[in-house]
Amino acid sequence: MNKTERQLAIILELQRIKVLKAEGLAVKLETSVRTIYRDIQALSEVGVPIVGATGVGYSLIEGYFLPPVNFTAEEAVSLLIGADFIEQQFDNQYSRNAQSSRRKIEAILPEPIQNEADQARSNIRLLLNLNSQEIEVKEKTHLATIREAMLKGKKIHIKYHKRLPEADGNRETIRTVAPLGLVLVQTGWMLIANCDLRRETRHFKVARISDLAITEEKFEIPSDFNLHDYRPPDARNIRIRALFNASIADKVKEANNYFMEDSELHADGYYVNFRVREPEELLQWILSWGADVVILEPESFRNRVKEEIQKMMKHY
Repeated sequence: MNKTERQLAIILELQRIKVLKAEGLAVKLETSVRTIYRDIQALSEVGVPIVGATGVGYSLIEGYFLPPVNFTAEEAVSLLIGADFIEQQFDNQYSRNAQSSRRKIEAILPEPIQNEADQARSNIRLLLNLNSQEIEVKEKTHLATIREAMLKGKKIHIKYHKRLPEADGNRETIRTVAPLGLVLVQTGWMLIANCDLRRETRHFKVARISDLAITEEKFEIPSDFNLHDYRPPDARNIRIRALFNASIADKVKEANNYFMEDSELHADGYYVNFRVREPEELLQWILSWGADVVILEPESFRNRVKEEIQKMMKHY
């Protein structure tokens, strides 16, 4: 944080908290008390009305606001919830910036709007991080490294743990890729990248990446690539039809499985059609419904489910 940013932060903190001691400002802004004294003096010399009282702290003269921005309570809640979201889902640098943004927004809100926004936010809670803490920390660290690589236009070297094993049982692969973008989907962060090995654009779940390192090899984003317009090719060519117990139809709908194509509720049950790349992608999900689901077709997948159930029975 440079001198100008730090002095602006002092004003915003005094607007937000009203009275602060130099020691408290120094801790919050990660600087020395002596530096805070110098910044306070400099601000006073250019006309910022800061007053200080020994043993009490510094404050701004009532009525001084910077900048003159007005928000409705709904606008303030939207911005503050957005900051909460970024703080939870992004890497540490963006998380810190989200915290800083929230403090700045809170500092310029008139008290009635602040109170109304606080009331609204107290009734809203984001529960987004469902992964284990270890995965979450690793994923956020990777996000920071990937962002750095994209800014520098350099490729990254990764070890990737695939969800489904190859024919030999191996699930790990080593890749060098050109990172084109990051996308947050329901299951977590996805890296969109040009893969040197496959010579095409591929997707990598960030939580499954390890041994991530930025290389010295430069790359350029293709002129015809736009992350916001990008749509991955749909390689789900295998169709699976299942019949669920009608009593759990609402639960199956709420599960919102990615591979679900369409469904119909009849007197004899809830018929659901899936489209997958590989039947194994759906196996564990189908098994989780126990006796409330039957695979109708294809016969090969029906037999695969039966085979897995027989393996399970050997443990009981």
